[in-house]
Amino acid sequence: MKWLKAGAWRGDMTLMFQKEVAQRIVAKPGGDAYGRLAVLAQARCNARLEFVVGPRAFTPPPKIASAIVRLTDLADPYPHLDALERVTAAAFGQRRKMLRAALRSLTPDTEELLGAAELAPTARAEEIDQAGFRRLADAWIKKAPA
Repeated sequence: MKWLKAGAWRGDMTLMFQKEVAQRIVAKPGGDAYGRLAVLAQARCNARLEFVVGPRAFTPPPKIASAIVRLTDLADPYPHLDALERVTAAAFGQRRKMLRAALRSLTPDTEELLGAAELAPTARAEEIDQAGFRRLADAWIKKAPA
């Protein structure tokens, strides 16, 4: 998370991760790999899995595969990554629960927060796309005491 919040970079970064981490960075809503890392990374940059690097490409070969991910800085990244990080932590912290229950650590009135974000209280975190999480973070910022 720290490298996502470190500030703007110009152009692309090409990085190697464990295959499972790479899949989580580029995941889309509805998939098993979709979670906080995908939402936060994609709020900051375009992320694309370029290719998988098998264990036999290394000496000695590790027990896991790696993958190359290309990250391209967005022209207009979401400006409230701290708020997005808090919202996604609550939402994905209880992944199988509906958002109205999962977000109780942020506010006791989750239905009002979800209504302001135009999200169904019965939705689950893994169903919410990037735009939905941005609306949720924006609504939480407005609701949070100063």
